[in-house]
Amino acid sequence: MNASHHTAAPYHSINFAQKLGLITEHWQPRVVAEMNDYQFKIVKIAGDFVWHQHADTDETFIVLNGQLRIDFRDGHVLVNAGEMYVVPRGVEHKPYAHEEVHMLLVEPRGVVNTGDQGGQRTAPNDVWI
Repeated sequence: MNASHHTAAPYHSINFAQKLGLITEHWQPRVVAEMNDYQFKIVKIAGDFVWHQHADTDETFIVLNGQLRIDFRDGHVLVNAGEMYVVPRGVEHKPYAHEEVHMLLVEPRGVVNTGDQGGQRTAPNDVWI
């Protein structure tokens, strides 16, 4: 954790439900912690995302609530609450949630959520909650 993100209490846990309660928009990841050069981001999603890939990094999806479907060009994987999936670097994928899903993402600092595609769904980076 960065020194700038410490609170007055030197030791405190991060409560995912409390942090998720602060998020009102879908597809807007918010950073809750850092470990070395990696960020832990919580996000609420619903509906379809865009096809994209990350050329330089794997991307970890940990589902806290709901069911995530990650589409690939040749199939898909379902990830339920309490499960995770790692999309390898360079693999084109498209997250989808039939109903709202709450997730924890683990990825290097600076990764753009839309990868190589950009566009309207690109969220601001490095926003802490």
